[in-house]
Amino acid sequence: MLAAIGHALMMSFTMSWEILWALILGFCLSATIQAVVSKEEMSRLLPDDKPRTLALACGLGAASSSCSYAAVALARSMFRKGANFTAAMAFQFASTNLVLELGILLAVLMGWQFTLAEFAGGPLMIAIMVLLFKAFLTPKIVEAARQQADKGLQGRMEGHAAMDMSVHQGTIWQRMISDKGRTAISHFFVMDWASLWLDIGGGLLIAGALAAWVPKHFWQAFFLQGHPILAKFWGPAVGPIVAILSFVCSIGNVPLAAVLWNGGISFGGVVAFLFADLIVLPILDIYRKYYGLKISAFLLAIFYVSMAMAALAVEFIFGSLHLIPQQRSVQIMEESIHWNYTSALNIIFLSLTVVLVVRFLRTGGPEMLRMMSNSGHHEPSHPGQTHHDHHA
Repeated sequence: MLAAIGHALMMSFTMSWEILWALILGFCLSATIQAVVSKEEMSRLLPDDKPRTLALACGLGAASSSCSYAAVALARSMFRKGANFTAAMAFQFASTNLVLELGILLAVLMGWQFTLAEFAGGPLMIAIMVLLFKAFLTPKIVEAARQQADKGLQGRMEGHAAMDMSVHQGTIWQRMISDKGRTAISHFFVMDWASLWLDIGGGLLIAGALAAWVPKHFWQAFFLQGHPILAKFWGPAVGPIVAILSFVCSIGNVPLAAVLWNGGISFGGVVAFLFADLIVLPILDIYRKYYGLKISAFLLAIFYVSMAMAALAVEFIFGSLHLIPQQRSVQIMEESIHWNYTSALNIIFLSLTVVLVVRFLRTGGPEMLRMMSNSGHHEPSHPGQTHHDHHA
C-alpha cells in the first residue's frame, strides 16, 4: 500500500517538475497582461452581444487570469455593473480557455496540436454558446439572473475579481517597466498562484494517482478505443462528464487530460474535457449562488452542449487535416528526474519567481493577498468601491 502511494506521489512530483517552468512563464505573461488592462474598463466595453463586442469579450478574457473561480466571479461583477449577460459569459469562457498559460502548458505537456485545438476550438465553443443563447435565453431569464446576482452572494476568489491593480498611464511598454507596473506584475503573479495552487496541486495528485493505479486497459475499454468511429463521438460526450466529477478546474486539469489521452480518450474527448472546467461541481454550486438554481441548470445545459459540439467539430476538422497526434505516450510520465533542458529552465524561472516574490513582499503584497482572500463581505455594487491602490 505504501509503495503504491509512494509511486503515485513520485509520478505527481515528476509531472510537477516537467511543467514547472511552463507554469511560471505562463503566470508571468498573464500577470504582465493583467497589469496593463483595467478590469473597470472591461464592464464598460461589453454593453451588448454584437459580434464586435463578443470578439472584444474574448480578447479581454484572454488577457485576464486563468483562475476559473476568479473568471466566474469577475463575469458576475461585470454583469452587475451593466455588461451584457452573453458578453459576460463569453468573457468567462475566454478567460479559462484562451489564456497564454494554458496554451504554453498544453504545448509543453501534450504537444502543439492540443494548443492549436484549444485556441481554435475555444472561439467555436463561444460561437455555439452565443447561438444557443440567442435561441433559448429570454429577457425573463436575464432579469432573474440579474436579480439573483444583485444579492451579492459569495462564491470563491471574489477579492481577486474585485481588485484592480492595473496601471493606466503611458504606453504599454512604459506601464510594464515602471515601478508601479513591476509591482503590479509581482502582485498579479503571486495572487494567481495563490488562486490556483489548490487546483494545480489537486490536478497533479489526481493525475499521478490515476497514472500509477488505474490500468491502461480500463481506460481503453471506457473510452471505446476498440471502436474508432464510435469513440470519436463518445469522447466529446463523456469528456465534460469526467471533468464535472473530477472537481479539478483552471489549468489544473491539464495533467489529468494527459493521463486520459495516454489512456485512450479521443482527441475531441481531451478537448471537451479541457473546455469543461467551467462546469465542475464547485463551479456549478457558485452558479447556483450567483444566478439561482434554475438558471444554473440552464447554464449547465447550454455550456455542456457548446463544449461537446465544439470538441466534436475539432475532432473531425483536425482529423481531416491529419493534425491529430498518432502517439499516445506523453513523455512527462517519468518516474525520476533527470538533468536536462527542463531542469535548467526550471532553475532560471525559479530565480525569476524569487525576484517577483521578493518585490511582492516588499510592496504590501501580503496585505493585498489577505484582502483578496477575505470573503466575509458582499461584493461591492459600484465600481468605485473596488480596491485598486497599491504601493509602488
